[in-house]
Amino acid sequence: MEVIVSDDAGDIELRRLIEQRYPWCRYEIGPARGPAANRNHGASRAMGEWIVFTDDDCLPQPGWLNAYAELESQYDVMEGRTTAEGIRRRIDEECPTNETGGYLWSCNFAIRRNAFNDLRGFNEGFPAAAMEDVELRKRIDKSQYRVVYVPRAIVHHPWRTRKGISFLKAKAKSIAICVNLHPEMENDFSLQKVFKKTLITLKTSLVYCIRNKTISGISRQLYLDIYLSASTWREVRKMKSSQVSQGELLGLRD
Repeated sequence: MEVIVSDDAGDIELRRLIEQRYPWCRYEIGPARGPAANRNHGASRAMGEWIVFTDDDCLPQPGWLNAYAELESQYDVMEGRTTAEGIRRRIDEECPTNETGGYLWSCNFAIRRNAFNDLRGFNEGFPAAAMEDVELRKRIDKSQYRVVYVPRAIVHHPWRTRKGISFLKAKAKSIAICVNLHPEMENDFSLQKVFKKTLITLKTSLVYCIRNKTISGISRQLYLDIYLSASTWREVRKMKSSQVSQGELLGLRD
């Protein structure tokens, strides 16, 4: 087993910490072009048959790698279970949990190195760190690679405050790019479905407030939900009417 830390920040103190306490880790300075490029960079340095991804704010649990190793001969891609770490204190906090599979969140999955290279890694062309794992999953679904959900491969992910408007603008554009690359997703962003999804999200937020007897962050949460829905619908329509080709949107490794 090898452990590679690809650090987009190039933090000298982190490098010293790893060298002193974890000499069995390999420290790499990332390309500073965002999470997708940084993951690709770390993967390019891997020598093993399998690559397993997690993020810098996550806590892999005991037995994480063993759960993957038990199934390695049967599958090409394995996604683990991602659970929430800590207590949600405000309604405008979020956590990308994966309790049932089907998401392939980049903070917890394993893939054969030859499959990752064949797929040319994560798409680095998104303006936000929001859709690169979703888009990779779409390409995997269209391939012949065998995928399985491994609930015993557990990683804890902390709650975090939702990012603001500038991030949501970039996320909406990222979603539009993903829809352009995979047109079968377009129906998911029709006006009717976007409106329905917004109502469900608003209902979920209100139910949370009632059950937990708190309204902390509710106004910000509702505003961000409505803004993201409206921006996404607009960007998908705009991308559809533009002359941008799929080739121009592929930010894949050479």
